[in-house]
Amino acid sequence: MNSGYMTNSYDIIVVGAVHAGCEAALACAKLGLNVLLCTLNVQNIALQPCNPAVGGPAKSTLVREIDALGGVMGEVTDATYLQMKILNSSKGPAVRALRAQSDKIQYSTYMRNLLESNENIFIKQCCITELTVNDNEITGAIDEFGVEYKARAVILTTGTSLEGRIFVGLRSYSAGRLGEKAAIGLSDSLHKLGIETKKLKTGTPARVDKRTIDYSKLIIQPGDEELNFFSFKPDRPIRKTYPCYLTKTNEQTHKIIKENLDKSPMYQGLIQGVGPRYCPSIEDKVVRFASNPSHHIFIEPEGLGTYETYIQGFSTSLPYDVQEKMLRTLPGLENAHMIKPAYAVEYDYVPALQTTHSLMSKKIKGLFFGGQINGTSGYEEAAAQGLVAGINAYNYLNGSEMLELSRSSSYTGTLIDDLVTKDIQDPYRMLTSRSEYRLLLRQDNADARLTPIGHKIGLIDDAQFERFNRKLEMIEAETKRLENLKIPASDTVNSILAKYEEHIERGMRASELLKRPNINYKIIKELDENTNELNIPRDVYEQIEVLIKYDGYLKRQEEQVAQGSKLEKFKIPDDIDYSKLEHISSETKDKLSKIRPKTLAQASRIGGIKPADISILMVLLDKHRV
Repeated sequence: MNSGYMTNSYDIIVVGAVHAGCEAALACAKLGLNVLLCTLNVQNIALQPCNPAVGGPAKSTLVREIDALGGVMGEVTDATYLQMKILNSSKGPAVRALRAQSDKIQYSTYMRNLLESNENIFIKQCCITELTVNDNEITGAIDEFGVEYKARAVILTTGTSLEGRIFVGLRSYSAGRLGEKAAIGLSDSLHKLGIETKKLKTGTPARVDKRTIDYSKLIIQPGDEELNFFSFKPDRPIRKTYPCYLTKTNEQTHKIIKENLDKSPMYQGLIQGVGPRYCPSIEDKVVRFASNPSHHIFIEPEGLGTYETYIQGFSTSLPYDVQEKMLRTLPGLENAHMIKPAYAVEYDYVPALQTTHSLMSKKIKGLFFGGQINGTSGYEEAAAQGLVAGINAYNYLNGSEMLELSRSSSYTGTLIDDLVTKDIQDPYRMLTSRSEYRLLLRQDNADARLTPIGHKIGLIDDAQFERFNRKLEMIEAETKRLENLKIPASDTVNSILAKYEEHIERGMRASELLKRPNINYKIIKELDENTNELNIPRDVYEQIEVLIKYDGYLKRQEEQVAQGSKLEKFKIPDDIDYSKLEHISSETKDKLSKIRPKTLAQASRIGGIKPADISILMVLLDKHRV
């Protein structure tokens, strides 16, 4: 064990121990770094302060990518789920998504065990209030007690704690989350270093006692019988699953909300930060969608060891007594006992325009940012950033090339590129629509895209990499076999096809038949005895189905990637003086100077940059006049 803790000297300090911080600390520790992990409360490590769930549209792809790179969110979710469910199963593969209902206590405990069992990680309950810097390079941090810790790199993953302030009605107090203090002082330290912070807002619904819910009035929402998992690792545990439930708001609910809008801190202007556009409060829904007679409210268990139940879709910052009245208008919750009220929290974040694609500060070498401090919303977005920040902190300390994932390689790359290129105005949430390459970037092929990178970094071990290569070989071999397998137009074949599809009048290759909308690999197994006996694993044949069914679309998107890569080849010198460029507006020069894009492709994605500006830059770069 490294004895750096005896002298308060570490390779790296990670500030914050929720999803980004846990991934960052574990990645650094697995790569051999000595890590100090600072948290405001050790009992809240890997806490899920909002809904107790992982995954969903776009987010499930992020979790699979984290796993493929060597992170742990997928593993922890698979070990602690209460329910697994594929969303959008009837739609195309680009939007299908796995969602897990988690046992939040077990999730936190499992993650904490991973951290505490790693001999390179030292956990400390403290509040970091100041960063120490010498000649624009990080040298460490100081906590609230005046204790100084030395380190050559620091990763800030402060979540909603940075200067956090909680609102319940018109009452407010300093806190990062309900029952946890805010991180005070660090923002001032960042300002002194020339790093800008701004305000964002988020919120969470009330928790109620499940013993006071009348489940007979709710609509049951079961999980899938055929389980899917997030991690590509083998031997995932098979657990008993539990349902969620559905209820709806009604005219009475909406009446109470409308009558009490004057008590909302958001509508009274007490909250300056912008809230998440894609997860509005219930009062915001009622006002913005006034013609809707009701809104869906999901009743979700928080864990097997607690009575706490999460009221999904009922986020609010209205007063305590109003919340109770609202809750009791919902069918099934007429006698609900509220354990914790809903609240809004306003907090500081660091606009990620101030960081590079490596998530390192442009001003302070060795200072990295990950998670909600970069302006994102969601556990999955935070964990992906934390993992990348951890990997790049290791690369920085070892003088290695930074990991900068492209938009065409991953949702993680898309997420980070959006953050460091675009001026984000509200908490950023990953959506499938944010990716122009979403058919290539599916949850099912995250391992094919990123496992080689994870292995090269050192976070994917040789055994896992060997399993991955065997899977690729199986996909290739079975795809070729299906291309050569002839399905005859026999009476037996047509009697089976009649259940799913029109009969065939001539023999067809299995791959050709598989392209039909209603035909899947399981039906091919019915039609061909040899296919049935091969026992191809589900994760293999599901990828084969996608590759065969969407072959034309996939090739078209690969051509788009090739076209986009042309602009990526136009590198922009780091020392370019945009103020001296001719034929470009002052506004464009200011934006380019602030963001300092590395390539023409990145410059083209900056909001407000015109195609004509890119054409001028291309000519200048091509002629080496810059």
